[in-house]
Amino acid sequence: MELHFLTATLFTLLLTGIQLLRADSTQPPFSCDSSDPQTLSFPFCRTALPIHQRARDLVSRLTLDEKISQLVNSAPAIPRLGVPAYEWWSEALHGVSGYGRGITFGGRIAGATSFPQVILSASTFDSHLWYRIGQAIGKEARGVYNEGQAKGMTFWAPNINIYRDPRWGRGQETPGEDPLVAGRYAVAYVRGIQGDRYDGGQTAHLQASACCKHFTAYDLDNWKGFNRLGFDAQVTKQDLADTYQPPFRSCVEEGRASGIMCAYNRVNGVPNCADYNLLTKTARGEWGFHGYITSDCDAVLTIHDNHKYARLPEDAVADALNAGMDVNCGSYLKNYTKSAIEQKKLSESQVDRALHNLFAVRMRLGLFNGNPKNQLFGDIGPDQVCTKEHQELALEAARNGIVLLKNSANLLPLSKSPTSSLAVIGPNANNGYALLGNYEGPPCESVTILKALQGYMSNTLYHQGCDAVSCASAAIEDAVQTAKQADHVVLVMGLDQSQETEDHDRVELTLPGQQESLVRAVTAAAKRPIVLVLVCGGPVDVSFARDDPNVGSIIWAGYPGEAGGIALAEIIFGDHNPGGKLPITWYPKDFINVPMTDMRMRPASGYPGRTYRFYNGPKVFEFGYGLSYTTYSYEFIHSTPNTIRLNQLTHALQATDKSPHSSRCLSVSKIGTDTCDRLKFSAHVGVENTGDMAGKHPVLLFVRHGRPGGGQPVKQLVGFQSVSLNARERGEIEFVLNPCEHLSSANEDGLMVIEEGYRFLVVEGKEYPINVVL
Repeated sequence: MELHFLTATLFTLLLTGIQLLRADSTQPPFSCDSSDPQTLSFPFCRTALPIHQRARDLVSRLTLDEKISQLVNSAPAIPRLGVPAYEWWSEALHGVSGYGRGITFGGRIAGATSFPQVILSASTFDSHLWYRIGQAIGKEARGVYNEGQAKGMTFWAPNINIYRDPRWGRGQETPGEDPLVAGRYAVAYVRGIQGDRYDGGQTAHLQASACCKHFTAYDLDNWKGFNRLGFDAQVTKQDLADTYQPPFRSCVEEGRASGIMCAYNRVNGVPNCADYNLLTKTARGEWGFHGYITSDCDAVLTIHDNHKYARLPEDAVADALNAGMDVNCGSYLKNYTKSAIEQKKLSESQVDRALHNLFAVRMRLGLFNGNPKNQLFGDIGPDQVCTKEHQELALEAARNGIVLLKNSANLLPLSKSPTSSLAVIGPNANNGYALLGNYEGPPCESVTILKALQGYMSNTLYHQGCDAVSCASAAIEDAVQTAKQADHVVLVMGLDQSQETEDHDRVELTLPGQQESLVRAVTAAAKRPIVLVLVCGGPVDVSFARDDPNVGSIIWAGYPGEAGGIALAEIIFGDHNPGGKLPITWYPKDFINVPMTDMRMRPASGYPGRTYRFYNGPKVFEFGYGLSYTTYSYEFIHSTPNTIRLNQLTHALQATDKSPHSSRCLSVSKIGTDTCDRLKFSAHVGVENTGDMAGKHPVLLFVRHGRPGGGQPVKQLVGFQSVSLNARERGEIEFVLNPCEHLSSANEDGLMVIEEGYRFLVVEGKEYPINVVL
C-alpha cells in the first residue's frame, strides 16, 4: 500500500532531539463550532439527531463538485458549511506512525510508543495484551489529534491477511498464518483502538477508527515479475471459506471495525475494489458491516491501468463505487467521477451513498460535535503519549513475544558474573531502527541490543561483522578474533527492511549474503556454544545452526519494537523467562521451489500445501513451537465431554450435505446460530509448571479429524490462552468451544459443514477423543 515517508535518517534525527518539544499547541480541526451562529441552522450539527440523519442532511447540502471532492483520501474543506479538510490516510500498525498523510510529528509530540511489530506480538497468543496495545495506540492517536498534529482519526490498521507464504515482505505486519489467530487479533486490536470494551461492549463514539486490510486474499507484493498491482489470485471457494475470509468476518462481526480496505489484487478475475459480491453482498449484507470502505492507494487506477478490467477510467470509477467502495486513496475518483456521471456510467446516488458512510464515520469520531477538546476523549493530550505505562506495555509485549527456539544444555540464561566477558557480533546488534519493523513511528526512546547487553555485562566487546544486513562484505576474521577474546558470544543476525518489506518479497529463505559464513566461523572459534539471535519478521532456514552443537541457543526476536533490546537482554540473562510461540511455520530453504503465485492451501500432487494446517513437507520449526526456561505438563480433565450429540438438537435436519469425506454431515448455516450456541461445550485442560522457574506461556488447543484427508486440515487451532504459573504451581484452563465453529470444515463449495465421527482435542502431546453424533 502506501508509500513510506519516514526513513532511518529521520528516525536518527528524532532520537537525537528532545522527545517532547515545547511548542504552542494548535487547534484540532472540527465542524459545528458553537460560537458560529450558522451552526444552529444546520441539522447535521444537532447531536441529538441520529448520525445517519445528520450525514444525509450534510450530503444533501453539497454541490456535485463538492461531493466529488470528498471521495479521495485528502478531502478538502467546504468553508461555506464550516467543514474542515480531512485526511483519511493515517497509519497505526503497531503504534501511531508518520506513514500516510494524516499525522505530523515534530511539534509538542515528537514520537509515540513503538510496540513490537505485529508478527512478534502475535507470538504471545494473548488476546488481552493485543487489546491493551490497541487501547494504548487509540489513546495516543487521540492525544496527537487533540494537540492539532493530526488531520484525521482514521487509521489503516490492522493488517489481517493470512501469512500464507514465508517470502512475503509484509508478513511481518500480520498476526501470522492461522485464521483463528488473525481473527482474534483483529477483534482485540479493533476494540482497543476504537474505545470499546474487551468483552465487546461498545461506546457511542469512536476513540479512533480502525480499518481491516487488505480485503481479500492479498499476500503477494513483488516476486519474480509478479506484482500486487496486477496479480490475479486464483482461490478456491474452500480456501476462501476457511482461510482467507474468516479474519475479515471476525473483524466486522465481532470487532465492529469502522473501516475496510479493498486490496489491489484480483480474486478469480475480479479486482477486489470492483467486486460487488465482496464489498456489498458479503461485507455489508452477510456480515452487517457499517462503516466506510477505502481503496488501497491507487487501487482504483489499477482496475484500468494494470488489470485492464475496465475499458475506460470512467468505467473503473463506476465499477468501484457501484461495488460499494466509498473513498479512493489517490486522485482517480476526483479526476473521473464527474465524467462517469455525465456518461451515465454512474448515478449520483452512488456518490451520495459513499458520502453518507464517510461523514457518518467522521461524526462517530465526534468531529461534528464542536470543539473535540470539550467532548468525549477531549481530555487526552500530549501527557498521555509515551507514558510510562505504555512504554512498559511495549516492554511486556516484547518480553512475552520473543521465542526461544533452542537451548542445548541449558546454555541460557547466562550468568551475570562480573568476571565474565561477552562478545556481541552482528549487523543488527547496534541498530535500534532495525528493531522496529515497517510502518514504524518515531519511538519514545530506543535502546539497541548491544547497549542493553552492556547494561548486564560491562566487559562487552562489539563487532558489526557485516557491512550491512545484506552482508555483501563480511569482516569474518576480525569477528572471529573478537569472539576468541570473550567467555560468551551473542550473534545478532537476521533481516531488516532492505530484505523484507512492502513491495519487496524475498526470493531466498536463508540468511542474506555472507551471514551464514560469519555465523559458522564465529561458532567454530568461540570458547563455548554461542547464542544466535534472529531479528526478522519472516522465517529463515537456520537448520545449520539448529543442528550445530556449538550453537547452544537460538532466539527469534522478530522486530521487537522500542523496548526490544531491553527485553532480549532480560531473557538472555534470566530476568525474564521466555514463553512466546511461533505464529508461523518455518520452512526449509528449498520451499522457494513452490511458486509464490500458487494460492492453494491444500496439498496436491507435486504441491506440498501451505501453513501448519495443510503443509506436508519438512519444517525447520513448527507453528506453535517455543521453549522456556522451565517445563510444563498438560492433561485433559474428565469434565470435558467425550460425545457431542447434534442429533438431540438438530433432529429436524437430515445429514445429507456434502462433506470433504463424502460422509454424513450437517450444514452449519442450516443448524442456525441459536442452535449452534446451545451446542457449546467446555474443554478443561490442567497445566502444571514442573520446573524450577516461574513462567508465562500460551496454551494452544488444536483439533484434528479422526479421518484425515479429503481436504481436512492436518490439525486446526481452536483456542489459546496465556497462563502464568510459579514453579511447581498447577492451574486449569477452560476453553469454550462451539461445534459449528471449531468442529466444522469447509467443503468444496465453500460451505461449512459438521461431519459425524471422531475428533481429537490436542494440547502438546496429549489427546482427548470426542465423538460427534448426528
